[in-house]
Amino acid sequence: MIAASLSFWSLLGLLSRAGAQSMPAPPALTLEQAVQEAIAGNLDLAAEKLSISVAEAREITARLRPNPVLTVSGQTLDILGAKYSPATPLGPNQLNIHTDFPIERGHKRDERINVARQEKSLAELGVREVMRQVIAGVHSAFVDVQQSKENLALASENLKSLESVVAINEARLRAGDLAQVELDRSRVAALQYQTAVQQAQLQLDQAKIQLQHVMGRRQKTLNFDVAGGLRRDAAIDTQEEIARLALTRRPDYLGDQLSQARSRADLRLQLANGKVDYTIGTEFTRQSAWGISGNSAGVYFSMPLRIFNKNQGEIARAQREITLAGARTTALESSIRTEVDKAYRQYMVARQLLTAIETGMLGKAR
Repeated sequence: MIAASLSFWSLLGLLSRAGAQSMPAPPALTLEQAVQEAIAGNLDLAAEKLSISVAEAREITARLRPNPVLTVSGQTLDILGAKYSPATPLGPNQLNIHTDFPIERGHKRDERINVARQEKSLAELGVREVMRQVIAGVHSAFVDVQQSKENLALASENLKSLESVVAINEARLRAGDLAQVELDRSRVAALQYQTAVQQAQLQLDQAKIQLQHVMGRRQKTLNFDVAGGLRRDAAIDTQEEIARLALTRRPDYLGDQLSQARSRADLRLQLANGKVDYTIGTEFTRQSAWGISGNSAGVYFSMPLRIFNKNQGEIARAQREITLAGARTTALESSIRTEVDKAYRQYMVARQLLTAIETGMLGKAR
């Protein structure tokens, strides 16, 4: 039974390797090539880049001035059978051409443009943040593929060693130098490592698919490989220096800081919107009746009375958004420092463990 299982797994491995060899393998990708392909083809990043064009369109809208209004009207027209005459007080026929010119006060247009520019800068930082996440995802997935390849190679070597032990035990059993139970134990161990090889192969396949997904490839293939060794930095900065670099370079933190400036610009806009706008109008009038006609002109001025709506609601909202943006910036700063602390400690522990293995166990193994 155990021997049949070993034969099945061995046959399955041979078939999978034969299928892989039947298709020509594409050239292996380096980490730099994977990053460049992800920047060019990642779907999330491509979607986020569209937000910049949306912000540019909003900036165009912010630059627009209010349109003048043209009104043409006819009044007291003798079209219903009134029969205007000198004997009646009705009429005369009157044609009005009226224009209104809105005049914005409080530098509303300038403040709109300023807010739109801030939103465009926020959109650009949003693209940079998604790009940072994509690059980090490529690095992580690339390392996963490398580690999975090493795990598969190690599991395969262990399996070969156990298969050699099984072959030796079979020869010893035929020679009467080994009990059947010992041979069965070695076969069970080999079967377990056969399963470990299959699990390692599955993890490698999943890591390859994840890397291709982050790179933006729509068609995934297992006939895919990476090139280059595992990254190993000789030395890194101190924890405080890493935290300082993160707070000066991470786009999400810079975006939160810019959100405060955007909220202050929005407050200035809402204060400007609270100021009343003037409307200046001109009117041309032509009157005609009983064979007599004449022209006249008029000038108008209008403004809303700030009795109820003084834009106080939007002003209060903008003030609270400034406080909200500041709180979010503080919270993100704390989160970044925590991430740096955890990552730094994990790195130092892993580095100490690797150094201990290389200087201690590997030396003895050699």
